[in-house]
Amino acid sequence: MYPLKPMTRGALAAALMLSLAAALAAQPMPARELIAHEGKGYLERVGPQLVLHLKGTPEEMGRQHGALLKEHIAELLKKLEKHQMVQMGPMADFANASFDGVWKTQLPHIPERFVREMKALADASGQTFEKLRRANTVPEFFHCSGFALFGKATRDGRLLHGRILDYGVTMGLQDHNVVIIAEPEGHIPFVSVGYAGFVGSVTGMNLNGIGFGEMGGGGMGQWDGTPMAFLMRRGLEEADSLKKAIALFRDSQRTCEYYYVLSDASIPSAVGVWATTEKIEFVGPGEKRPPLDIPIEDGVLLSKDERYRLLAERVREQYGKIGPVEAIELMRRPVAMQHNLHNALMSPGTGELWVAHATADGSPASEQPYTYLNIRELMSREPGRL
Repeated sequence: MYPLKPMTRGALAAALMLSLAAALAAQPMPARELIAHEGKGYLERVGPQLVLHLKGTPEEMGRQHGALLKEHIAELLKKLEKHQMVQMGPMADFANASFDGVWKTQLPHIPERFVREMKALADASGQTFEKLRRANTVPEFFHCSGFALFGKATRDGRLLHGRILDYGVTMGLQDHNVVIIAEPEGHIPFVSVGYAGFVGSVTGMNLNGIGFGEMGGGGMGQWDGTPMAFLMRRGLEEADSLKKAIALFRDSQRTCEYYYVLSDASIPSAVGVWATTEKIEFVGPGEKRPPLDIPIEDGVLLSKDERYRLLAERVREQYGKIGPVEAIELMRRPVAMQHNLHNALMSPGTGELWVAHATADGSPASEQPYTYLNIRELMSREPGRL
């Protein structure tokens, strides 16, 4: 726990709320700047946020990603290699061999289209496929919190899906953050908050109004299944309803232990998911199931221990009055941890996204300004075009 001092709870919290209110009221979006094109895809900057647009076949999307973020991918891979050497020292080569073994085990459970996309990405970025796929195992270790609130819980009844990613600030991932808006051929368009070179997803929503977030648990070494980040990516591309999202997670061969929040703005509703390699359980709105033992009508909360109880307390205090400003306030520390990599508030029904990232020196995302993005508007036209 990271107890807040009285000053933080009072004056600083009030100042944060005022700044959040001002930022969220400052719509439409920040100015858009086109950076570069690659085939059907392009890279732009919306205010401070890099936004990568990918379109087409797996090979096309991989080439667009690799070419448009080539420098970021190179720097990120260098940082991951350095981090591994610092952490593992002479065992780093053994760790790489372990990653390779995990990949071999998981490959039969990874959709072939994702492998094709990764290979094209590696080629276009000038990196080896081995380095890239090893980097794509990093999300397997993320730990987080999240919630979905709707109906009586929110001010206007719309579904708001909050996502707190608590992992990895010491790796420098935040320096290479990117919001990816993807239009994969033959699948559902989606948006994912991620990092240069990463093909899977840990935070996202699709244009059918389905939102996804996760939290890591135990089960280390239980790798014989679909990696979490690729299972999330499948959900974004394939699930057009909460029912289908539930079926995908239930019927897939899974790895390790994870907790998920799956939401559907069209109902609106959501479920919490506890999943291991052998078992899966679902917790619906207002339901009580240990360790999630504080039922919230028209809401699903996901966190751990005292952070879970504080999140529930905050929701109850604001119940019925929660809009984007209040939902973002729910995610401040200590519900978010010190190593808070990114925070995202998603409105899957409207296609709106508010996102914040940790700073280069590791200050948590929950203490940074949020950037507002309207995904449908961003998809409707390129910067500078009417």
